[in-house]
Amino acid sequence: MTSGNASVWRAMHSLQRDKSVARRQLPKGTWRRVFRFAHPYRADLGVFLLVVVLDALVGVATPILAGRVVNEITRHGHVRVVVQIAFVIAGLAVLDAAFSFAQRWYSSRIGEGLIFDMRTQVFTHIQRMPLAFFTRTQTGALVSRLNNDVLGAQQAFTSTLSGLVSNVVSLVLTAGVMFSLSWPITVISLVMLPVFVIPARRIGSRLQAITRESYGLNASMNSTMTERFNVAGALLVKLFGRGSDEDESFRRRAARVRDIGVTSAMYGRAFFVALTLVAALAQALVYGLGGYYAIKGELSAGTVVTLALLLSRLYGPLTALSNARVDIMSALVSFDRVFEVLDLQPMIEDAPDAVELAANARSIEFQDVHFSYPRAEEVSLASLEDLAIADSGLSPEVLRGVTFRAEPGELIALVGPSGAGKTTISQLVPRIYDVRSGRVLVGGHDVRAVTQESLRSRIGVVSQDAPMFHDTVRGNLLYARPQAAEPDLWAAMEAAQIAELVRSLPDGIETVVGDRGYRLSGGEKQRLAIARLLLKQPDIVILDEATAHLDSESELAVQRALARALTGRTSLVIAHRLSTILGADRILVVDAGRIVEAGRHAELLAADGLYAELYRTQFDQQRSPIS
Repeated sequence: MTSGNASVWRAMHSLQRDKSVARRQLPKGTWRRVFRFAHPYRADLGVFLLVVVLDALVGVATPILAGRVVNEITRHGHVRVVVQIAFVIAGLAVLDAAFSFAQRWYSSRIGEGLIFDMRTQVFTHIQRMPLAFFTRTQTGALVSRLNNDVLGAQQAFTSTLSGLVSNVVSLVLTAGVMFSLSWPITVISLVMLPVFVIPARRIGSRLQAITRESYGLNASMNSTMTERFNVAGALLVKLFGRGSDEDESFRRRAARVRDIGVTSAMYGRAFFVALTLVAALAQALVYGLGGYYAIKGELSAGTVVTLALLLSRLYGPLTALSNARVDIMSALVSFDRVFEVLDLQPMIEDAPDAVELAANARSIEFQDVHFSYPRAEEVSLASLEDLAIADSGLSPEVLRGVTFRAEPGELIALVGPSGAGKTTISQLVPRIYDVRSGRVLVGGHDVRAVTQESLRSRIGVVSQDAPMFHDTVRGNLLYARPQAAEPDLWAAMEAAQIAELVRSLPDGIETVVGDRGYRLSGGEKQRLAIARLLLKQPDIVILDEATAHLDSESELAVQRALARALTGRTSLVIAHRLSTILGADRILVVDAGRIVEAGRHAELLAADGLYAELYRTQFDQQRSPIS
């Protein structure tokens, strides 16, 4: 694509941008942060901009030399001069090609470097966010920040900056040369510019509207595909027999995107044709008026040719620069949206003087712990929540004065009605959340005073959901201990009563478990999660309904395996089925965020309180036949 055509396309895409972005108020210091972000690439940026300027100079020099060739021909000058100029023009063409490659090289270095820096920074920052952040935030919105906004920010230094510099230099040089050659012809030729710009503005407004609609429809289709193409969504569609309805809904949106694409293409072509036509008419005007002056002897033929060639380089930059503020603001808004994520401070961070948790830290202690879940403004951004609803007032307390101690090697069971706060208690130990008041201690250390990495390396958790990655059995196991040897993997699977199943799979340990482990049954997935826990060999174990999906035979086998594996380790076990925790060293009965009873199974039955009521209810349910 020639420089002139590139300017035309940049101008068209500039008119396509949403002008409302130019009215957005950016935080103070955004410019400074942008340049600080680009600081590592300052040398490359300098060379890049120099090449852009040199390329613009070459673009202006070529028409001037072409005019000199025409003058030599019309004056019956020396052949040697014509040939020399022709060689210079050829050299400039080669130089222009070299500059084009150089621009692309430096543009790629800077752009891809910025994308790498921004993506890794955002990804690392998001990884530090507490679980509450992910419970409120749309995954698609986060992915958009890592993709669309990062790319938009990158274009600020490649497309927007280079286009701005190139257009300004081309416009100044071209206009300066044209005015020096013939200011009357230059002024008259520019009179036709409004004939193009005014209709182009209207086309641009229409392009903005349909482009915005297209982005919205594409985002909606992406969201639909993400939900319907995962196992849970696909299963829901099939169970309710809504496949044809989903197909029709998707087809309507896809058809509208198709129609918008055709309309947008025609608007783009109309823009290109209109600008080319107006430039051609202006050239015709230059040839006509210039020819008149040339015949009268006031201009040379070469000057007329030079003016005509330069004019074609004037309209594109003028149109693009008319929207320069929108282009710059669009890039800055992308930067601001990235900075917005980077500025969100994680609620849970290591203290400046945090220490490593000792390897023999096995006790757990809660001291008058009060807890309420964080509000939206504490952990998330409204722009990342599609259905963000402002939280009013303080969140209700989930835990109220919880106090207990688990000695090293003890098995402590947490029981109680749903919503009583059992899982919340277990999540405070590895600092998934932090207490509002009181203290949680592991090995005598406040969990807020030790590093999160050392704390979580000492704790193993198996939850009721047993999350799995879309990876092989081996990959999911090695996530617990990447350096584990093959015999360690099989020993853990043997202890979790899943080794025989894995051997029977078509690809054995290399079998892919599927999205969220859906290729495995609930019990199989749970046993694989237990194998992963055993492989980690933690000092403290938290089991949140870890045997909920197992049949009676598998449950008994896994309980035996866990009994051996948990020897000497402190265990916090949450159970709804009370039969699984009858042998616990101590049972804590949680109700409405408080520990209302504590003791062994026999003691709690004798006390005839909430535990006895829960036990009798479950016993009666198990004894009653299904009608």
